[in-house]
Amino acid sequence: MSRFFRTAGLLLLLAACGASVYAPPRNLDNACSIVSERPAYLKAMKRAERRWGVPVEVQMATIYQESKFIGNARTPRKFFLGIIPAGRQSSAYGYAQAVDGTWEEYRRKTRNYGARRNNINDATDFIGWYMDQTSKRLGISKRDAGLQYLAYHEGRGGFARGSYRAKPWLMRVAREVDARARMYGRQLRSCRRA
Repeated sequence: MSRFFRTAGLLLLLAACGASVYAPPRNLDNACSIVSERPAYLKAMKRAERRWGVPVEVQMATIYQESKFIGNARTPRKFFLGIIPAGRQSSAYGYAQAVDGTWEEYRRKTRNYGARRNNINDATDFIGWYMDQTSKRLGISKRDAGLQYLAYHEGRGGFARGSYRAKPWLMRVAREVDARARMYGRQLRSCRRA
């Protein structure tokens, strides 16, 4: 019997450790705290910034809005008749909440076939790639977190058609993303000096 309890205890411990892999940093309102707690995040974002030209603070604000830095985040479930599970609201997954089709396009175009949405390096590279393409196709500055977020959320075609204009809630969220990016930028400049 004691062997059973030891095995069960070990399995519970492993499950608890695995769950924390995708847990968010403790203080999401402080960029210095985020990068201090998770230096790999800053390293990944700087790499994406060098490759694609999208500032770290824009990437951070996008990840905050999309997943709150939860690596295995998924959209909520849909329910039929309010009780029967009927799948997810979309295929969005991971730090960047990239949907299946766009993620596959990214993997194909960048030849990063092993990329995973729950990997911070791949997620930040995806955000950089997507926003770089948005800048080239729509002329949106890579520093404009609000407009970049609207194009990210609606897709480039939806943004070009102005679909976001019929969504006041989304316009508000884009302003919040822009404000958070500016806040993260100020914080990052101050913690780098310290």
